[in-house]
Amino acid sequence: MTALRQRMIVAMQMHGFSPRTHESYLAAVRDLAKFTHRAPDCLAPEDLRAYFEHLVRARALAPASVRLFYNGIRFFYLEVLDWPTVDLEVTLPKRPQRIPELLTREEVAAILRACPDARHRMMLTLCYGGGLRLSEVLAVRVADLDGERKLLRVEQGKGAKDRLVPLSPTLLEQLRTYWRA
Repeated sequence: MTALRQRMIVAMQMHGFSPRTHESYLAAVRDLAKFTHRAPDCLAPEDLRAYFEHLVRARALAPASVRLFYNGIRFFYLEVLDWPTVDLEVTLPKRPQRIPELLTREEVAAILRACPDARHRMMLTLCYGGGLRLSEVLAVRVADLDGERKLLRVEQGKGAKDRLVPLSPTLLEQLRTYWRA
């Protein structure tokens, strides 16, 4: 492991970044070095601009992916190489503003009916009804449910944040029925 990589890992640990962020940021810096065929600490701003142009035009990455690479590389230069400022003068592609397609009640019911396993059906119901991510659904415990206030406590969800999720009376009753069964 190179000294720069080790310094970056330590800096990310000090900032409390998640393991997934570690992977993403390290991959961004590694990809930059691979593109330029030089160590990242030897690059000039023009090299960085050429790299981001390559990401947008040649690789046609999604705006969110380009932003992830940008943030990883920016972190590297600010926190690892101690540059006083990082103005990469990169024009990042705009995020498209899209409204997601909504499923009808019948479509949701059909998806749930298609799941023969009661446990998996309840997980899908909780995921859809509570707007939870898969990892959050998998971590739910009975103690996380507050039936009196109709809330579900989600611990350490995305971004290592806790939050309270309101539960509809129907979903709460379905959870109670599943738990009794």
